[in-house]
Amino acid sequence: MDSHPDTGRIRLPQPKNSAGRSLPVAISVGVGLGALVIACLVIPYAWYPLIAVAMALATWEVCRRLTENGYDVQFPVLLLAGQAMIWLGWPFGASGVVSAFAVSALVTVVARLFHHGRHRKPDNWLRDAGISVFILIWIPLCGAFATMLSVMEVDDVKGWAFIVTFMLCVVASDVGGYAAGVFFGSHPMAPAISPKKSWEGFAGSVVFAALVGMVSMVTLLKFDEPAHYVAGLCLGAGLSLCAILGDLIESQFKRELDIKDMSAMIPGHGGMMDRIDGMLPAAMLTWVVVNSLA
Repeated sequence: MDSHPDTGRIRLPQPKNSAGRSLPVAISVGVGLGALVIACLVIPYAWYPLIAVAMALATWEVCRRLTENGYDVQFPVLLLAGQAMIWLGWPFGASGVVSAFAVSALVTVVARLFHHGRHRKPDNWLRDAGISVFILIWIPLCGAFATMLSVMEVDDVKGWAFIVTFMLCVVASDVGGYAAGVFFGSHPMAPAISPKKSWEGFAGSVVFAALVGMVSMVTLLKFDEPAHYVAGLCLGAGLSLCAILGDLIESQFKRELDIKDMSAMIPGHGGMMDRIDGMLPAAMLTWVVVNSLA
């Protein structure tokens, strides 16, 4: 902080960059979404329907954007395949999810091959089949791991604690990156992919998420040995990296399609994928870590 030479008043640091959105709207909607998530964690069996609906909406907006830009992706096939991956994880666990993904990928590729019948050449088949399988990995596969967290239990720690932990770390990553990027960001991190991201924002994301991960490890996951503090820092930092990479992937996706947001579904946040792009890979990492502890 500096003193103004004329008045002697303390001058607070001023933002160096614009966030590009209405912060009050984004915060109020974010609080509402957080309340919905908490309600679905408290209400028995509500988590699976919540994720299933979210993945369906995310798949719809991604397919719509691709269709607008000349891609031939088949939303009904991808929707049903994604729902199968999510719901089969409930009774069969990871085996059900992986099996559903393998069958879904095959069905998606073949369906695109014969989408226009046997007598018409499937133009751009490799491109459209590839992007369709990418959608299955990007959205419902990661979402399926998020749902399976809800039915896991390690010692006395219930699934909701793991879900809250990874979500808190991703939110902390977003908040830390936002604050550091707005006030201190001056060194672009990946300007060819996401021009507004800076190394200062990256550092803020990782540090804040690591601290939240450490606190969550002790309070929510009930690991209080000295080594667990370090493990919490590593978990938070790892989830932050997942969130950042997920955001960069979506940024490149939107850059190739020359769009700003996936949709206007969520006021102040853009589309469904604009909100959960970092959550999806973080959920998968959390599932891997939880299984390594089990």
